Amino acid sequence: MIATPIGNLKEMTPYALEVLNSINYIFCEDTRNTKALLLKFDIHKECFSLREHNETSMTNKVLSFLEEGKNVAYMSDAGYPGISDPGKILVKKVREAGYSVTTISGSNAMLSALVSSSRDSDHFYFHGFLPAQEGKAIEELELIKDKKETLIFYEAPHRINKTLKLLLNVLGDREATIARELTKLNEEFIEGKLSELCEIDGSTLIGEMVILVDGNKEEIKVGDEEIIERANYLLDKNIRTKDVAEIIAYEFKVNKNYVYDLIIHHQK
Repeated sequence: MIATPIGNLKEMTPYALEVLNSINYIFCEDTRNTKALLLKFDIHKECFSLREHNETSMTNKVLSFLEEGKNVAYMSDAGYPGISDPGKILVKKVREAGYSVTTISGSNAMLSALVSSSRDSDHFYFHGFLPAQEGKAIEELELIKDKKETLIFYEAPHRINKTLKLLLNVLGDREATIARELTKLNEEFIEGKLSELCEIDGSTLIGEMVILVDGNKEEIKVGDEEIIERANYLLDKNIRTKDVAEIIAYEFKVNKNYVYDLIIHHQK
């Protein structure tokens, strides 16, 4: 599994090029894109298209090559295969057949956007693309809207305004970042409230985009009984009392020392 550049060709690592030169066959999301990339590095290999709609059938072809003792690589069009891209079924079936799978690391849009934005990077939740159908997208957002972690989404230019308005309506007017054209000459980070980002002319936003939204910062009102119930659950997992207090303090946005004292008092 080989990560490919998300913009700048220099992201292609020497190790990735070494592996591509040594393997027998390359499977990829789009043979046209992959052959163009390989040509820039003077690599000439037979390529086969393994996409979302044929992943199961083409996985069988991969397995047939592996049975012959061949080495095979898989690449998506940009970034890591299997991350909001095909590859998950392939890896599962190859491992089930007893073959090894390894990853050649490279650039990733989600991480590149996160560490260069103003959003919290200590804890984050990657969601990827929301469904195209608005109803299903709302359902998914409702399931994650209470998360405290930074929320990360992928989006295409033609849907960016619609998605921003959907995020605003379901999540509320939170601080957010649009990261676009990552690692390219016109790389840009646009930060502000979701309501402000919704005012941007969508035609001025080109390239694949990452949207990062602050997690839910609203204070959770929780009683001592709920804290003790949660504490008992974690203590039963053999987690140290000090760590339990820290976990609950983060989850419920309450004082860590208060939680610790409450647990100790309850244990007496």
